[in-house]
Amino acid sequence: MKKRTPLLAVGSLTAGVALALAAPLAASAHVSVTPSDTAAGSYTVLSFAVGHGCDGSPTTKLSFDIPEEIVAVTPTVTPNWDIEKQMTDLKNPITDSHGESLAERVGTVVYTAKTPLADGYRDTVSFQVQLPEDAAGKTLSFPVVQTCEQGQTDWTQVAEDGQDPEELESPAPQVTVTEAQAAGAHGHSDADGDEDASAASASSENAAATTEAGPDVVARTLGILGIVVGAAGVVTAVVATRRRTQKG
Repeated sequence: MKKRTPLLAVGSLTAGVALALAAPLAASAHVSVTPSDTAAGSYTVLSFAVGHGCDGSPTTKLSFDIPEEIVAVTPTVTPNWDIEKQMTDLKNPITDSHGESLAERVGTVVYTAKTPLADGYRDTVSFQVQLPEDAAGKTLSFPVVQTCEQGQTDWTQVAEDGQDPEELESPAPQVTVTEAQAAGAHGHSDADGDEDASAASASSENAAATTEAGPDVVARTLGILGIVVGAAGVVTAVVATRRRTQKG
């Protein structure tokens, strides 16, 4: 009977430590996206963050599928990545805002690392798009295939109606489009969209830093909780041991 108390202490402490260590890993488990704007019809810079490889293997390529609702994509030049836009035919040709007929759109944007991104190191890539004017309330998915020196991870899962997105193991980054702003409110137009790309990109980086503070707080909270659980187990075991010793 006396041998169970130390085992209980070790078990509680181990569980607490495991919870504390697992929390930061869970917080950084996905490829995330931070938009500079979400209003329908607005030009937005989407910044995608990746902070891990494939089971420890360095990342060599990120391939983004672009939703059919988006025709044009303007990638942001990033020092460590070569960028390629792959075109796909439109089902029906359309006329853009400049009056030009378009028969194809950007279907995929591929970022290839000049130097593989080591596991445990974070980097961001971004591109500018115009959100559809009639997409308010709709969620757009940007499936990503993360290729590594060994293996790959497909961040392509999209929740079905009624399904909790948190249940997905490899969710695709998503952007929910909000209501359009009043004319001129968002400060973007066909004429100045490209000029605002740099400013929007900087804004999105700041937004990304702010967004990541949320998961970090959760991770710290869970970590502290894990330590408390472990400590409580040890205290309980010590008290039980003393009582049994006194009875003996």
